[in-house]
Amino acid sequence: MDFQQLKTFLEVWRQKSFSRAAEKLRITQPAVSAQIRSLEKEIGERLFDRKGGKVTFTAAGRVFEPFAEHALGTQRHMLLMVAEQRHSARGEIAISAQESTSLYVLPEVFANFKRHYPRVGLKIVRAERSRTLEALLNREVDFGVVSLPVKDPRFVVETLHRDEVVLATPKGHPLTAMPKVEPADIVKHSFLLPKQGRQRDLLLNFFRMHDIYPKKVMEVESGELMKRFVIAGLGIGFLPGVNIAEERASGAVGVVPLESVRFARDLGLLYLKGKPKTRAISGFLEIALKGQRSG
Repeated sequence: MDFQQLKTFLEVWRQKSFSRAAEKLRITQPAVSAQIRSLEKEIGERLFDRKGGKVTFTAAGRVFEPFAEHALGTQRHMLLMVAEQRHSARGEIAISAQESTSLYVLPEVFANFKRHYPRVGLKIVRAERSRTLEALLNREVDFGVVSLPVKDPRFVVETLHRDEVVLATPKGHPLTAMPKVEPADIVKHSFLLPKQGRQRDLLLNFFRMHDIYPKKVMEVESGELMKRFVIAGLGIGFLPGVNIAEERASGAVGVVPLESVRFARDLGLLYLKGKPKTRAISGFLEIALKGQRSG
């Protein structure tokens, strides 16, 4: 039994497919099958059932999985610790986050980190919340930045950023001239709604609570696209204040205060519990959370 067989076993489990595991590992499907057969021969039990085109664990496979994960984790930890004895912090850190978070929240963190750790590469993976959580669990990335709350006990969750979500309008929009804006006033105008995600759920719940709903709705894929649509006069929409700070200062976008409504957004920095902390990973945590902890 070797580490490559264990990696192949875990990849087949994650992908629920021999062919997809082969693609991920960049080897042929027959090579994947041969490694699993060799592992099963050594253990003396079948590890996977392959019936009806589906790949599932046998009872032996379920027992073997945590031991395989632990063995590979120990190997990674050993290699990292040995490397850190010989070298200064280097390598690569992968962070998964939404597009708007990557554009408006993280650049300062990245710049500060690179000043202190110039030999460590940063890989930025732009992904929606659910995909970020999946990538963390599959150990495809080191950190994820997502909206809170996250209650999965497998993660360590640190608050990274707090921001207020505001109602953004095009320049000169009628709502900006009103002395007081109520929820019922919002739905009279063309409204931009996120196509998916937690903010969409919060807004829909807000509409239900007030027994209202916009008459004209356009769904948009991302916060950045929503901002461009607001500037173009296509509608109004709720956006994190940090996303429109420059446009608000230049007058390209208006912000309507709502006395009876306030949306806050907390972003969390997540990583797996028990993950070995290299010098680079510990440094990134310290730099990313410095502002929150000092505040």
